[in-house]
Amino acid sequence: MSIEFRSVRKTYADGRGEIVAVDDVSLTVPSHRTVVLLGSSGSGKTTLLRMVNRMVDPTSGAVLIDDEDVKDRDPVALRRRIGYVMQQAGLLPHIRVVDNIATVPLLNGVGRQEARERALELMEVVGLDPRFASRYPSQLSGGQQQRVGVARALAADPNILLMDEPFGAVDPIVRRELQQELLRLQRELGKTILFVTHDVDEAFLLGDEVVVMATGGRIVQRGTPAEILTSPADDFVADFVGGGRRELHVRRTAHGSVVVDSDGRVQGVLRGGDDG
Repeated sequence: MSIEFRSVRKTYADGRGEIVAVDDVSLTVPSHRTVVLLGSSGSGKTTLLRMVNRMVDPTSGAVLIDDEDVKDRDPVALRRRIGYVMQQAGLLPHIRVVDNIATVPLLNGVGRQEARERALELMEVVGLDPRFASRYPSQLSGGQQQRVGVARALAADPNILLMDEPFGAVDPIVRRELQQELLRLQRELGKTILFVTHDVDEAFLLGDEVVVMATGGRIVQRGTPAEILTSPADDFVADFVGGGRRELHVRRTAHGSVVVDSDGRVQGVLRGGDDG
């Protein structure tokens, strides 16, 4: 399923006037691709993501899934067909892991036994030991909780996954593991993923396309990571993604060739390249 934003705008009123959260955004997320919304706080990326499952309705414009306007869909039914993963896994603390994962299928009318069997299968899919099924969320680490959150988002077999800073609350080592797990899952499952982050490295690792957003909810540039790095749209994009700092060069040494950054710091070893 594809997602299309057509000239969407979202404003809020406060005592001093109008606050623009998203400003006239038009964007398409193609089916089976991962598109990352990249920006700092106040850039409107989470607001834009939440328009897809109607947690936020646009002030003007339209959001469409496979050419159908989401405003014509019942919000509850819509949300049950879209996977949603947030920074804090949002698990129900009083029920066991397996039942957290089975929640949406049960709400959709799937039998309890079938839903629990599917939940156990998904625990293995996301790399979580099934022996954790009977534990409560508080008995899991942060990374394990996030894996449960991903499994729960996949439980109804949605075509669309919305991921709002899903790995932002875990330590760097666990974050890298979860990023690699998501890449593996996407290769195997081919979902349509809209992913929000403020982390440039994460955006470039996960995104087939990256959408750079600025304060006030404007799109400054969209493209592949390579396109944005090699041809930033303006100084804002170049500074935000650290293009200059990411320029790498090959340096020959007595022991072989190494890759260094713009400050001369070694970043890796060149293997199978041309040392000449």
